Amino acid sequence: MQAALRWRFGGARWALRVPEGAPRPRCLGPGSAPAPRCWSCGSRLPGAEGLPHFCPGCRALQPPGPRPDLFRLMDCDRSFRVDAQQLQRRFRSLQRALHPDRFGRRPPKEQHYSQQHSSLINKAYQTLLNPLSRGLYLLELNGVEPAQETDCDADSAFLMEIMEINEKLAEPKNEDILEEIETLIKVKQEELTKEVTAAFERDDLQEAKKLLAKMKYFANLEDKLKNKKIPS
Repeated sequence: MQAALRWRFGGARWALRVPEGAPRPRCLGPGSAPAPRCWSCGSRLPGAEGLPHFCPGCRALQPPGPRPDLFRLMDCDRSFRVDAQQLQRRFRSLQRALHPDRFGRRPPKEQHYSQQHSSLINKAYQTLLNPLSRGLYLLELNGVEPAQETDCDADSAFLMEIMEINEKLAEPKNEDILEEIETLIKVKQEELTKEVTAAFERDDLQEAKKLLAKMKYFANLEDKLKNKKIPS
């Protein structure tokens, strides 16, 4: 038996005979893209965009996606709260599977993809492990531009505190003062991290943005402190 596909064109009716059981033409919807295929053997790839995966046909390593979700890559919920131990386990698991040392005898293209994956995994781990970079990345995912330094100008008391710490760091090296500054920065960052957590959990992205700007100031002070402590 045969099935007929009919349509009209210019007032005339046309019919196309298609064998029964043959695959029907499939139209892609607006914005649809063809399913990805393996670069090596052409097999259809599973839908795991952004995640490192191997071809189910030839087991060739596939390239990273163009805009991978770092939370998804590291098997974390998209949240400011992150389980550091779980993150570390995922990092080690991915690096064991995708480290370039494992691909030394594979084709050059796979070696290159392995290097790309390894670099991306390192970036994802460092981004999500650090509260400041994790918060800034969450803002980016939500379409919120990070605050600039001028966004804190209205908080004169905060800026005065930052200025005083900078002045102490500019003084001749004194181990006691440096230890005092180090403790102060640690306490301030812990307090701000708690406030940022609360802001994200109540979905107050603008407040999170302001608090992250303050965290950035203290992160800059932390870098100056580390440089100051380097033996001359």
